[in-house]
Amino acid sequence: MLGDCSLGMLRRRKSFKWRTYPEDVLPAFVAEMDFDLAEPIKEAVRAAVAISDAGYAHIGRLGEVFAGYASERLGWSPDPARMFAIPDVMTGIAEMIMAVTPPGSGIVINPPVYTPFFYRIGFTGRRVVEAPLRRGADGRYDLDFDALDRVLNDDGVSAYLLCSPHNPVGRVWSRQQLLTVADLCLRHGKFLLVDEIHAPLVLPGAVQVPFLSLDHEATQAAIAFTSASKGWNIPGLKCGIAIAGSDELAGLLTQRWEALLAGNLGVLASVAAFEESQPWLEAALAQLDENRRYLAQLLSEHLPAVRYAPPEASFLAWLDCTSLGLGDDPAAAFLARGRVALAAGPDFGTPGKGFARLNMGTSPALMLAAVQRMAATTAV
Repeated sequence: MLGDCSLGMLRRRKSFKWRTYPEDVLPAFVAEMDFDLAEPIKEAVRAAVAISDAGYAHIGRLGEVFAGYASERLGWSPDPARMFAIPDVMTGIAEMIMAVTPPGSGIVINPPVYTPFFYRIGFTGRRVVEAPLRRGADGRYDLDFDALDRVLNDDGVSAYLLCSPHNPVGRVWSRQQLLTVADLCLRHGKFLLVDEIHAPLVLPGAVQVPFLSLDHEATQAAIAFTSASKGWNIPGLKCGIAIAGSDELAGLLTQRWEALLAGNLGVLASVAAFEESQPWLEAALAQLDENRRYLAQLLSEHLPAVRYAPPEASFLAWLDCTSLGLGDDPAAAFLARGRVALAAGPDFGTPGKGFARLNMGTSPALMLAAVQRMAATTAV
């Protein structure tokens, strides 16, 4: 169902992942998986192209289908009337930041965090305010509520952008943690934007709690963003979902519909993903669960100095390479000497110095090849 991820077949692809570096480089940087697409998604796209259905998108059944998926898998019944198709999560977040916050105001984020949070906030004319995650002795990260309380108390801060599940550290925040976030935002009167794009990929042992499923007043001043793009590996088809926490916020999204046009093929593929592609998702989750354990074994054998806390969600491994002596950006050394491309840790914020992010959404064979190339870097 997932394919064999043979390197020969993968190199036939023309996406950013496979066109950025020369063929002697093994790409493990950008957040897309190597697995074959689910058959219902392929069929939905084929059927649309067969009748030349490539016009502007209509949301169609996406809201109802996502609501059904959320009810079955997340125990949450969102209102389809408050759902909007958007081109992608970051575009939706940026547009709503401009809608609900004044120019020049502060937007709180939790580094190390998804790189576009930094520059997309800057593009909107707002400024980044950091409340870094707290890292424990076991290498696991948590939200630092004291730091959050301090920065949210600033009158110059207007909103908090939360990554849930978190990229790159792979944490799935508990219900109690999310309730604490809600309490802080309500107390300080701050708007909340929640990036839940990795929610379909929560792995065994963790439970995803959608923020808008909370019985809390703060949900009225919140918008959640999600997508089938990570869970079913279709980011290039351009469709996400914005879910308003109130009718007023739904009105703001309605006003901005022309700035938030999704791709028609993306809408159709997303419907097929949420409605018909659960068996594929289960297969992907099983493989990722195996991969996160296998990576621990590979690192123990080939790079024991690298610290790694297996993620609770998704296919991204956050690697502490500070003991390797490769400087602030070990990914640069892995690329130059080992010919394997990882995401650069410093791009995720100052706490990412000495770290690198490895994509595990591939076959065990290619994971082995990536770690062997990394190990060869340290032997030079």
